[in-house]
Amino acid sequence: MREPNNKLDCVLLIDDDEATNFYHTLILEEECEWVHIQSVNSAKEGLDYLLGKGVYANSPQPGIVFLDINMPGMDGWEFLEAYDELSKDIHDRVVVSILTTSFNPGDKDRAATIPSVKEFANKPLTPEVFWSLVDKNF
Repeated sequence: MREPNNKLDCVLLIDDDEATNFYHTLILEEECEWVHIQSVNSAKEGLDYLLGKGVYANSPQPGIVFLDINMPGMDGWEFLEAYDELSKDIHDRVVVSILTTSFNPGDKDRAATIPSVKEFANKPLTPEVFWSLVDKNF
């Protein structure tokens, strides 16, 4: 395990698959026990978390958001459109990484055109992907 990074307090996992969220939570807890790991099962719930709405009113704010793109209802692309409308304060403190099972090169190309997306990685989340994102952004 690496040393704590004092700039990273929380990681938010947005994925409709509970098993994936569970597995990714285990990976992150192993790598950074000092960080709060929050998982949500929909893009809408992820936006509510970022905005501190409802049950998330007093929750720690994430430094990293791992976002699935293929979800029912609001998908990851729609989340990113809504995310772009959020305050500069949120954008200044949050790093968004797409974490997907998609091997479609069009998805990676599309993600590259979205300024708020800092990383595009394939599932499952690995310690190497996590630490690379931390090293580049924190």
